[in-house]
Amino acid sequence: MSNPLNSQLNEQQTRNLESTEQEAAAQAAIEKRREYLKNESVRLTDMADNEPNSALKCIHQLSVAGGATEATYIAIEQRIVADQDAAGAYHLALLAQNTPDLPIDARQLIELVVVKGDNDQRLALLKNLPLPPVEMIKEQILATNDGDAIGKMNAYLQINPEGYGSHHMLASGQTDRIVPLSPGK
Repeated sequence: MSNPLNSQLNEQQTRNLESTEQEAAAQAAIEKRREYLKNESVRLTDMADNEPNSALKCIHQLSVAGGATEATYIAIEQRIVADQDAAGAYHLALLAQNTPDLPIDARQLIELVVVKGDNDQRLALLKNLPLPPVEMIKEQILATNDGDAIGKMNAYLQINPEGYGSHHMLASGQTDRIVPLSPGK
């Protein structure tokens, strides 16, 4: 006949062993993920350093990978600045607004979009940034004499005179919606 105390001890030892195995498996998965992100970071940094006009591709692949090292973000920002890439600047600026500890200068990227971008990009900034540079965007859109863009800007600023972006809309009960750039721009 088996001893109930021995049976309980065996069950506890089995649970402890299973728990230890689960912890080891979880740690191995974390290490595998860390190694994957490190390898992706090296690849993306190399792409940004050596491939002109690769910022959007890098940002997309960074999003698919789920993150990267600080050096990768810096390399992508440098690629954007070197190429004067307004579309890349728009996407990286939005990413920086949603991830405050990124080692990039979002103000520089936003200014690049406002100065070098098109009106669709400027309007998207106006709607998507928490605190967009409203006056700067207004000046640039008005300077283009694009009636359609001016109408869209005025309509947006009429319902949101302070120009608070989507974060304000979310706080006031409206749904959060990132406005994509127009296709092909």
